[in-house]
Amino acid sequence: MKNVKITSLALAGFLALIGMVAASPSQASAKSNSCYDTDTPLTPEEQRIEDGSPIPQQIMEDADFTKFAQRFKKKLCQAKNSKQAEKAVQKHGTHLWKIAVKRAQGKRSDLGTLDSYDDRPLYWTRLHMTKTLRQWSPGFELSEKKRDELMKELEYTSRGITTIHFPKARGVKRILVSGFDPYRLEQEYRRTNPSGAAALQLDGKKVMTDSGPAIIQAANFPVRWDDFDEGIVEDTFGPYLKEGKQQIDLMMTISQGGPKVMSIEGYAGRWHTGVGNNLEDRSEEIPTVSDWPMPDKLPEFIETTLPAEAMIEAGTGPWPVKRNDEVCEWLAPEYQDQPYVCNDNGPTALSKARAGGGGSYMSNESQYRSNRVRLGLGAYDIPGGHLHVAAQEYYPEDKSVYITDQFKQFRKDTVDQTIELVKAAAGAVKK
Repeated sequence: MKNVKITSLALAGFLALIGMVAASPSQASAKSNSCYDTDTPLTPEEQRIEDGSPIPQQIMEDADFTKFAQRFKKKLCQAKNSKQAEKAVQKHGTHLWKIAVKRAQGKRSDLGTLDSYDDRPLYWTRLHMTKTLRQWSPGFELSEKKRDELMKELEYTSRGITTIHFPKARGVKRILVSGFDPYRLEQEYRRTNPSGAAALQLDGKKVMTDSGPAIIQAANFPVRWDDFDEGIVEDTFGPYLKEGKQQIDLMMTISQGGPKVMSIEGYAGRWHTGVGNNLEDRSEEIPTVSDWPMPDKLPEFIETTLPAEAMIEAGTGPWPVKRNDEVCEWLAPEYQDQPYVCNDNGPTALSKARAGGGGSYMSNESQYRSNRVRLGLGAYDIPGGHLHVAAQEYYPEDKSVYITDQFKQFRKDTVDQTIELVKAAAGAVKK
C-alpha cells in the first residue's frame, strides 16, 4: 500500500506539472484570444477614464452604474455577428439613457446613494461603453465603417436621441430640449454640467399650462466638434421640425453659461472656435450638413424666437434671467481684414459673425444649427433659441472629494430654475 501511495503522489505531481505546462501557452495567448484589444488607442476623452482615476470609478460605483458598463462589455463579447452586436448596442445604449432618466427623476432609488441630480454617472458609463466598443476585437470580420455605425448608434441611443417620441393627440404641446455633457475635463475630472442634469430631469415630463398640457422630451449632446460636423444637432431636432403629428411647438438648446445668471441668448452666430473634449480645435465658419435642408442664403446671425419676455416675467429664481443681445462681428466692407468688434445691440447690417450672445463655442453652435435646420425646413413659426444656465460652482478644494452638500444644493437650484424656465416657455406657446 505504501508503494501505491507513493506512485499516486508521483502521478498527481506529474499530472500537475503537465497542467502547468499546458496552461502556459493558454495564458500567453489569452490576450490574443480575448475579444478586446487593450492596445487599441483610445480618444483623449476616453483616456480620461484612467487619467482621472479614481473619480470616474467612484461616481459610477456610488450611483450603482458600474454594472451597466460591465453587462454591455459581456454582451458585446458574446456577439457572433454584426447583427447581434447591433442589437446589443441598441439595447444597452437605450437602457443606459432610460435608467439615467429614471434615476434622475427619483424612480430608481435603489441605484446607489449619489445625488439624483448628478449627470456624471451617465457621462462616465457611456464613455466606458464607447471605450469597450472601440477596443472590441470580435471573432468575425468587422469593417471600420460598421464599427463607426455601431459607435454612432451607441451615442444616439445613450443620449436620448432615438427615444424622442410625442403623443399625436390634438391639443398637446410638444417641447424638445437639449443639454450637454460635462466639458474641459482635462482641467478638472470632477466636472458636472447643469444643462445635462436638467435634460435628465425634463425628459418625458408632462406639465400643465394655462392653454393645455405640454410634453417635454430631451437629449444630451457631446462636447465634440466631429459629432456636430456630422449632424448630431440636425438629426436630433430635424425630424420633429417637419410637418406632421410629431411636429414640435417649441425647441430650446440649453448649456452651461456664466456665473449665477440665466441668459436667453438673443443671437446665434455662424462661427465656431475652441477645443472640444477630444482636444479638436476649430476656428472657422460653421459647416453645413448635406443630409438636411439649409436656408437658401446661410444667415450670419439667427435671432431667437423663444418667448423671452414670458420667461423673464415668470419670476423664477434664484438667479436673475435676462435676454443677452451681445454679438461680435466683422464689419463690412473689410471684414476679416480688420479686427472684429462687439456690441450689446445685436448684429450690424451686412456684418459677418464672429460670436453670438452665447460666444462661439458649442452652445452657440447648438443654437445656430438647430435654428438653421428649422429655417431650412420652413418651420418659421416654431419658437427656437438657447438658454445659458448658471455655471456650476463650489467644487470641493480637496481634489479627492467630488461632491459636497454645497455643491449639490447649487446644482439643484440651477436645475430646478432651468425646469421652471422651460415650463414658462411652454406656457407661452399657443396651440
